[in-house]
Amino acid sequence: MEEMADCGRIVNRIIKVASVFCLTAHLHAQPRLDVSLDALFGDRPLAFDTLAFETGEGRRISITRCDLLLSKAALRRADGEWIGAGSWAAYVSLRDGRSSFSLNGIPEGKYTALRFNIGVPPETNAGDPAKFPAGHPLNPAVNGMHWGWQGGYIFAAIEGRWRDGDGTLSGFSYHIANDGNMASVELPVELDMSQGRLLRVAFHADRIFEGLAISKENSSTHSRDSDSTAGLIRENLRHAFEMKNVTATPDFAEAVARSKALIAPEATLYRFTFPSDFPRPSLPEDNPLTEEGVELGRRLFHDRGLSGNGSQSCATCHERRDAFSDRRKFSIGAFGDVGKRQSMPLFNLAWKSAFFWDGRTPTLRAQTLEPMKNPVEMHSDLAEVRKRVVEGRHYPDMFATAFGTGEVDEDRISRALEQYLLTLVSDDSKFDRAARGQARLSEEERRGEVLFTTEYDPARGLRGADCFHCHGGPLFRSADFANNGLDSMPTDAGRFIATGRDGDSGKFAVPSLRNVALTAPYMHDGRFATLEEVIAHYDHGVSKSATLDPNLAKHPA
Repeated sequence: MEEMADCGRIVNRIIKVASVFCLTAHLHAQPRLDVSLDALFGDRPLAFDTLAFETGEGRRISITRCDLLLSKAALRRADGEWIGAGSWAAYVSLRDGRSSFSLNGIPEGKYTALRFNIGVPPETNAGDPAKFPAGHPLNPAVNGMHWGWQGGYIFAAIEGRWRDGDGTLSGFSYHIANDGNMASVELPVELDMSQGRLLRVAFHADRIFEGLAISKENSSTHSRDSDSTAGLIRENLRHAFEMKNVTATPDFAEAVARSKALIAPEATLYRFTFPSDFPRPSLPEDNPLTEEGVELGRRLFHDRGLSGNGSQSCATCHERRDAFSDRRKFSIGAFGDVGKRQSMPLFNLAWKSAFFWDGRTPTLRAQTLEPMKNPVEMHSDLAEVRKRVVEGRHYPDMFATAFGTGEVDEDRISRALEQYLLTLVSDDSKFDRAARGQARLSEEERRGEVLFTTEYDPARGLRGADCFHCHGGPLFRSADFANNGLDSMPTDAGRFIATGRDGDSGKFAVPSLRNVALTAPYMHDGRFATLEEVIAHYDHGVSKSATLDPNLAKHPA
């Protein structure tokens, strides 16, 4: 038995060392070509969310989203041979500042052209998106560009608002997809790869709209063979790139990755499991999940001592029986204060990259401390929380078995809570069982599924509910923030509070529809008591505003 225990400890340490090696392995591929896109509209920098641009066809527009999936980059040698990695891919999201990509391990030499595809190869498009590791450009949790159950990727997503002749604001949503719409881009360049290089490329967003007179009849695309608008945009995208200049990359000293993980030598790694059709999550490398850390986090989550008056724990507003929500319109704090937003349900957090309704914290670890400090919620002082935990009967030993010593501080409290919350995975609904062939949907449920996953475009014979744009895929949510038309003048600025960008006013995190029967009332302010009220809102209650999501703004009243 002692030999088996020794083997377990050795395996755990191998895994820990391997994770540190993986952090450093990518630092040594040289030389590297970095490509940076400068987004323009005409001769001006592209400013997102502002109705300040006019197309060649005389339409006043704003652009709220410009995302691209790129693949099969290659460089052409002076002798005409193309050098590239067939498995290479990149995700570009210009509004969010993700405007660059890299090609590693390029052989030294001189090159005369850069080539890449907008879109992914047919075998990738038809393949299983869940196979890509966390952080990979083709992981749906990274790019939000996969159609979900329908299969296949969106190659390009261009969305925004437009003003017609009578001054009415509407939305456009152009999603280019399907194998026949993959486009190849080739740019001439004089490139000497004797060392790393930075290549700056202009992306002319105005060229996307050349020859396109936006109207109510062609304000969206579905990329079918007969979709002439999709074909026009595909060709326009091919010519939207222009080479600007090439410079040498800075000569940085060799970087050394240092693991900041806190983990006790004898801790047992937690076996994190999730369904095969889920994207691979990006678990925190500096906070490995262990059995001991998860149990410590569970104990803290249910500890009322974390609140100012000892009356409320995290679980008070996030009860397991209610999918870790509290079924209130607004949560009530430890001292009876009423909040301004509904308590969000806590599950599948491993697939999120921003937390709270407004996304103001980028990590789950940081999020865990906010309710404790909030005077309306748990109304506590973190120094007092630490003192109570230190004095707890079992806590010093639990911290020691999880993190190596009995030291207690804010960082370790948040790490333990993060570990526990990451293990809350929701994945076994009737829908999931039906997808696996273990259950059958009723006729009414199947009709609902068809409506849910079908777009609304009467001109092309499509009359669905168009829910999947925001709630598609196995997680039943996108990673975006959206204004879903609750108010024409938002009383809660939402995402704007976190970013300060006017285009984010009235936007909130898109919630998952998993466990939706357990998490009423609905919306960030709990204004809808039933799902029937929610559906009525989307059917005839959407309010127009400057930041209304284009996928809603394109629809008639």
